[in-house]
Amino acid sequence: MSEPTHSPFSRYQLAELAAPGSDTFVDGPFGSSLKSHEYVDAGVRLIQLQNIGEGEWRDENKKFITPRKFKTLERHGAVPGDIAIAKMADPVARACLVPPVSEQFVVVADCMRLRLDESRFDSGYVVRSINSPYTRREAENKAIGSTRVRINLSVLKTVGCLAPALPEQREITRILDTLDTAIHETEAIIAKLRAVKEGLLHDLLTRGIDDNGELRPPQSEAPHLYKESPLGWIPKTWNVVALGTVLSEPPRNGLYKPPHLIGRGALLVGQTAFAEEGSVKFEMARRAQVGKADIAGFGLQACDLLVSRVFATLEGVGRPVIVPDPPEPAVYESNMMRMRAKAGVVTSTMMFNLLKLPVSRAAVRSRAFLSNQASINRQGICSIELALPPWDEQVAIDTRVKALTDRLEHEVEMHSKYRAEKTGLMDDLLTGRVRVTPLLESAAK
Repeated sequence: MSEPTHSPFSRYQLAELAAPGSDTFVDGPFGSSLKSHEYVDAGVRLIQLQNIGEGEWRDENKKFITPRKFKTLERHGAVPGDIAIAKMADPVARACLVPPVSEQFVVVADCMRLRLDESRFDSGYVVRSINSPYTRREAENKAIGSTRVRINLSVLKTVGCLAPALPEQREITRILDTLDTAIHETEAIIAKLRAVKEGLLHDLLTRGIDDNGELRPPQSEAPHLYKESPLGWIPKTWNVVALGTVLSEPPRNGLYKPPHLIGRGALLVGQTAFAEEGSVKFEMARRAQVGKADIAGFGLQACDLLVSRVFATLEGVGRPVIVPDPPEPAVYESNMMRMRAKAGVVTSTMMFNLLKLPVSRAAVRSRAFLSNQASINRQGICSIELALPPWDEQVAIDTRVKALTDRLEHEVEMHSKYRAEKTGLMDDLLTGRVRVTPLLESAAK
């Protein structure tokens, strides 16, 4: 055991964590010992760089060798519960537990396998400790290479890892596992809500809500409730309108500010401030020196829509976002255009959701110009046709969508909260800044 640091935990070299024996901490075989033409569709699973995440196994990349080939590489084998470590960035020396997705594995040349002395070390704790800033910093300092950083086994064995006694390791693992479970469960809920929202939006924006507040039956079941239109079958009470006719003013392209005016002043919203859920994140906006005339002409207000006017790819052109209430004066960059819904004719949320429909996205692509970048002009945007419900039905649809959106945003917020808690706890628990020994003492009584 190495000398302890300022942490109350003891410092161990990674080699000291390994179980007794000569082959408990090994790397993969030389490349000449395992060629790609020897890969097969089933057999002994390879552990590759692509499989090793920071504390998580990535199962997408699957390659195998035959059991017969494995017999020549047996010392490089791994089993569920071992720790897989990457020799190469990004980042170097990242580690994860080998999962029970196969009974037998073998590490390839750029990976390492650590089999712990389980009488002294907990695998869940050690994986997190290897991925911690304390160990990562030392591994990066000892790594070599400029374009692609790597660390070899003999050097990694000397890298330090902080660890308390085994009972405290296990308690730390239990606490962090509980948070990981909450994070994964929240991720599953978010994925499900997003799928539900996508399906509900499609139904609401093609079938709408009847006078009883229910989804209309599909056109195939109730053809008398629908009519043909340039956009396909739509409810009889809906109308196809050009986007430009439901705006309170013409779309306005954004404001260009030269680089020397960027850095301070009013908020300057760019496409990097477009949130995944379809709104503007003002905390991601830049700042620029603007005058009163700029704010008067290019200012943003709640319920404005911003549309990407210029984008690197065709798929990104015409992407809409809704502007929430700005926390302070804000303007928008020249690669976007601003649109404002005409009150009593279309709601901002309805316009936003209609512009995201596949038929609208296809219309944008057909009107876009292609050169070094893709772009669309105001005439192109204004000519896009929308299937628009009556005002009262729009409000009912918006209410239904908002309820689901609010729930989704709550889960996204909880996910961010859990991740922040985990980051803080890991830093505290893995360095001994916060001890769990009182919990252990209480449980022993």
